[in-house]
Amino acid sequence: MEILFEISENLQKGKAKNVKELVQQAIDAQIPAEEILEKGLLDGMNIVGEKFKNNQVFVPEVLVAARAMNMGAALLKPLLARVGNVSKGKVCIGTVKGDLHDIGKNLVKMMMEGKGLEVIDLGTDVAPEKYVETAMKENCQIICCSALLTTTMPVMGEVVKAAQKAGIRDKVKIMVGGAPVTAGFCEQIGADVYTSDAASAASAAAELCKAAC
Repeated sequence: MEILFEISENLQKGKAKNVKELVQQAIDAQIPAEEILEKGLLDGMNIVGEKFKNNQVFVPEVLVAARAMNMGAALLKPLLARVGNVSKGKVCIGTVKGDLHDIGKNLVKMMMEGKGLEVIDLGTDVAPEKYVETAMKENCQIICCSALLTTTMPVMGEVVKAAQKAGIRDKVKIMVGGAPVTAGFCEQIGADVYTSDAASAASAAAELCKAAC
């Protein structure tokens, strides 16, 4: 459908005002909200995610595309709620205790939302217990931990231990990432998934949630 293609195209260019207008037009044309979300907004965000992964676009382009997506999604939210549309999964994300870096975390959050996942952002300097409490309270399938400092990386291991202690380790997957983090470190602390960039993290999270359904 032409209008859904236009939504995707304008989103990729970060034209938030156009995206908002087109989404409204699609709603007025009685196109189902889920279809507008899937074939318009999420389609555009997925293309941006792939381009970002391949270094064809950079952080500023991703940020403006995400802003455009959020403006379009805001119009769809009440309609999706009305038809009982459930998110494709639930994730809680944060930068670990002692670390105040959040650009990477914010990018991962946007990419995950672009995959249709519901993301609870715990911010920065997050204690292991806070991740676990949130995952239990909100029924999250995934805990995502970010770290940009080698000194804060060990906190990720504490998150894994806190999840074990709370008895949710078999129910919740733990993803880790950030500049100093490696696949080897992920394995060493007993986490489930390491990805090297935001787009891969979003794809991995979507797959994990799909498998958990």
